[in-house]
Amino acid sequence: MSQQQMIQAFEQYKKSRMEFVQTVAQLAAKPQNIEFLQNAGVMSLLRPLMLDVVPGIQQTAALALSRLADHSYDLAEAVVNEDILPQLVNSLASQNRFYKKAAASVLRAVAKHSPGLSQAVVECGGVDALVLCLEEFDPGVKEAAAWTLGIIAQHNAMLSQSVVDAGAIPLLVLCLREPEMALKRNAASTLSDISKHTAELAQAVVDTGAIAHLAQMILNPDAKLKRQVFSALSQISKHSVGLAEMVIEAEIFPAALACLKDPDEYVRKNVTTLMREVVKQTPELSQVIVNCGGMAAVVDYLGDCQGNLRLPGIMMLGYVAAHSENLAMAVIFSKGVPQLAQCLSEETEHHIKAATVWAIGQIGHHTPEHAKAVATANLLPKLLELYTEAGSSEDLQVKSKEALKSILQKCTYLPGLESLLYDAPSNILKHVVCQFSKVLPHDSKARRLFVTSGGLKKVQEIDAGPGSPLQEYINAINSCFPEEIVRYYSPGYSEVLLERLESFQPA
Repeated sequence: MSQQQMIQAFEQYKKSRMEFVQTVAQLAAKPQNIEFLQNAGVMSLLRPLMLDVVPGIQQTAALALSRLADHSYDLAEAVVNEDILPQLVNSLASQNRFYKKAAASVLRAVAKHSPGLSQAVVECGGVDALVLCLEEFDPGVKEAAAWTLGIIAQHNAMLSQSVVDAGAIPLLVLCLREPEMALKRNAASTLSDISKHTAELAQAVVDTGAIAHLAQMILNPDAKLKRQVFSALSQISKHSVGLAEMVIEAEIFPAALACLKDPDEYVRKNVTTLMREVVKQTPELSQVIVNCGGMAAVVDYLGDCQGNLRLPGIMMLGYVAAHSENLAMAVIFSKGVPQLAQCLSEETEHHIKAATVWAIGQIGHHTPEHAKAVATANLLPKLLELYTEAGSSEDLQVKSKEALKSILQKCTYLPGLESLLYDAPSNILKHVVCQFSKVLPHDSKARRLFVTSGGLKKVQEIDAGPGSPLQEYINAINSCFPEEIVRYYSPGYSEVLLERLESFQPA
């Protein structure tokens, strides 16, 4: 065989290897081909090609592997079982930028499926290798590494700590200062994933000066970046008063309120989530948000969105109102109660209804004035309906009952209470009747209205056990009226009158 023929044989072999990995990569992009590839033992065939002398073959083999591993847990586990990860990690330090991006995508595709597979990436030195990639000159390599580190960190605190221990945070903060938008997004997203688990991890992010860099980007025109920035600030704020105060001290409000009008719905949701995490910490932090116009802005936001996008805004109003009478009144003055009533009537998901009911309870339980604001929005019958409706979830029933009882105990607005006399079960009815027994002795106009509206008649029809609190409240109400009026509206009195009529002998 001539030298030319030998060269041709090697060229043909190289060409065949390239064609094979290209074909597998193309096939792996379509879900309907995955089962065939798996049955054909494609993992063991790709493994040696990851060490191929031709860089293009290596990169395409890595691309094919990432697509396969991305598809399912089983295939990702097969990558681990085939012992491909150490090979990838060892190559990350020496190969070119194209291979590094492809290798990072394989690690990401494996790690995304479970904490156990992410741990396999950690144990083979994957996190340390990825952190080294954050120091690369090429922004594409840094972007791929940051993304993969975020996928690992998102699972749990232990995996997140491994990312921190490898020294990722200072490098991720440096990535925020790079001009490439995709790199900024991935860095902010990973900082968010690290921060979400514990106060200690969030503090590790804060200690590198991340808040200041994130705060500088809240008005960036890129919507995807703003989503991640507000998410990261939310995850930092949620853990403690001190961390929330540090976010506020970065002076992101009131500027961030402008983003509640952003065209991107997830930017708006994440801004509202950040406000929720801040206000739940203390009355003082709630007051900061109220003072900068945050309350009215969130009420407007609730009117412009639907479904789960409403949830952080609903809870934000509830947290503010829970702190004090004055803050609850700020929610009322911002027209929060009618907006929550609208949410309650429009939403179908029980968890959203439950959150709305909880927020209404936080507003109405402070004083008679607060309770009246809820009652005049006709919310008491709605709360009763949600509590007694068989189709309501257990959580919705419990929250409706708690909200109703706490508001009723403060409510002295009798027109709002009267409708409940006819429909409430005994455990709620006793609170309703109790409020009438408190108000009627001191209000002659209310007593007259109570008779003409049928309230007194209804009270006489209530079946209360002798000596029970409910019977005592009924007795207190009856003592407010002349005995003959009470007797007139008592059940069976008309029959007594008819009997007397029959037995009556005219003179």
